[in-house]
Amino acid sequence: QVQLVESGGGLVEPGGSLTLSCAASLSRFSLYDMAWHRQAPGKQREFVANVDRSNITIYADGLESRFTISKDDAKKTVYLRMNSLKPEDTGVYYCNARLRRDNFWGQGTQVTVSS
Repeated sequence: QVQLVESGGGLVEPGGSLTLSCAASLSRFSLYDMAWHRQAPGKQREFVANVDRSNITIYADGLESRFTISKDDAKKTVYLRMNSLKPEDTGVYYCNARLRRDNFWGQGTQVTVSS
């Protein structure tokens, strides 16, 4: 059974930083597109960032200057470094793995940006 386990969320003040991690039990992890999405209270889930098998990254508009996605194939882990956090970054952050018909999601980790 495939598992994606997110960690690293928490409460942070505006302007602070967090690094989220997602450990994946995927036998061919390096081949997957790995992404982060988030869902704010009362809103739909939205795309945050993606890294593909070639380590090419894409970001949602406006996030690339503050967020960095990366992965470690040996550890089967994808990361999301978030700097200069704003209250509007608050939400549940989900890890996603996609390869052909495979489309797996983690349970999410809560990020709250508040003073």
